[in-house]
Amino acid sequence: MEYSQIKETCLYIHDLDKAASFYHNILGMPVISKEEGRHIFFRCGSSVLLCFIPEKTKNEKVLPPHYADGKQHIAFEVAPEVYHSTKESLLQKGITITHEQRWRDGLESFYFEDPFGHVLEIVPKGIWE
Repeated sequence: MEYSQIKETCLYIHDLDKAASFYHNILGMPVISKEEGRHIFFRCGSSVLLCFIPEKTKNEKVLPPHYADGKQHIAFEVAPEVYHSTKESLLQKGITITHEQRWRDGLESFYFEDPFGHVLEIVPKGIWE
């Protein structure tokens, strides 16, 4: 099989408005769908970030049930030339960086949390290549 990308990934949250405030207003991801009491979806480059309320999706009747709890992790990729400005922009918006990592070949990434405690990371393109 030949995959081209992960098209969507999801986080499980408990407040759609809080998710919109963070992912749309702070991280700048456009909202592409919102269903009150169930989900909010965001465009993230060529991918989609799905944010579900697990109490609703764990009892799905039409789609396969799915849910999770605890600290989930996802990384967002940015172009190397905007890595530092992205970091500075998030700091100016009040985001606390919880960890900075230096990887092979001198590449680095940084971690922070969303309002639900999920561990988010910003990585420059090339980190897995």
